[in-house]
Amino acid sequence: MIEAIKNWKLHILVLIFVIVAEWIGAFSFPIGPGKVVLLPMLYALIMGIFSGPKFLKLANHKDMIDAGSLIGVTLMLLMAKYGTTVGPNIPMILRTSPALILQEFGNLGTVIIGVPVAVYLGLRRETIGAAHSIAREPNVALIGDIYGLDTPEGQGVMGVYICGTVFGTIFFGLMATFTAALGIFHPLALAMASGVGSASMMTASVGALSAMFPEIADKIQALGAASNMLSGLDGVYMSLWMALPMTEWLYRKFYKMKYGTYPSQSAVREG
Repeated sequence: MIEAIKNWKLHILVLIFVIVAEWIGAFSFPIGPGKVVLLPMLYALIMGIFSGPKFLKLANHKDMIDAGSLIGVTLMLLMAKYGTTVGPNIPMILRTSPALILQEFGNLGTVIIGVPVAVYLGLRRETIGAAHSIAREPNVALIGDIYGLDTPEGQGVMGVYICGTVFGTIFFGLMATFTAALGIFHPLALAMASGVGSASMMTASVGALSAMFPEIADKIQALGAASNMLSGLDGVYMSLWMALPMTEWLYRKFYKMKYGTYPSQSAVREG
């Protein structure tokens, strides 16, 4: 952490990305009955991706590791800022608390969609780790504790974790704007849905919604922050008691549909 803070090259790159992104500003275009908003955060993320060793090589592997170690610190500051919006909206949050708690059942949709796709793509026991959740830190710890991270299940959850880290924020920001532009769901419902247990993904989604509906931006931020906190608390239990058993069951069913036989017991034990 100390070495990362002393990495001046990294700080200068980040400052340049922020200045350029803010200079571009928010960009919106109409779609259907609403509009899609692209925020400076999205531009900064894209510039960060292309600055890495795989593309422009402005940042090396060590710089990427240093940047990753500082994410937690910056998100703590961001969540503290969001915390200031929760207090004034406590009555509204209490009124919506049943919905905030029950929304965790939406995680089962990940299982229902993810398992068939993973098996179809040829994944074996990796499906269990990859498709049981959104694969954030608590889920990685859960899979590591039950199966071990050096197993196929561990490889599956780590693969989704890495993809979510790289692309999740961009995906959530765009998904929030496109969904809001359709006008099907109330923006406060979308704010609650933004809290999936990832502060960065929630921030991208809430930021886009706040830009689209500035008149209720404080309520959007408060519900997004509260939802994200509750997802972090009850998400692990939902995964342990419902999502993982359901994933195991669906995996066996779809494996048999594709290969004509159930997974061997030896493969299960090795997993």
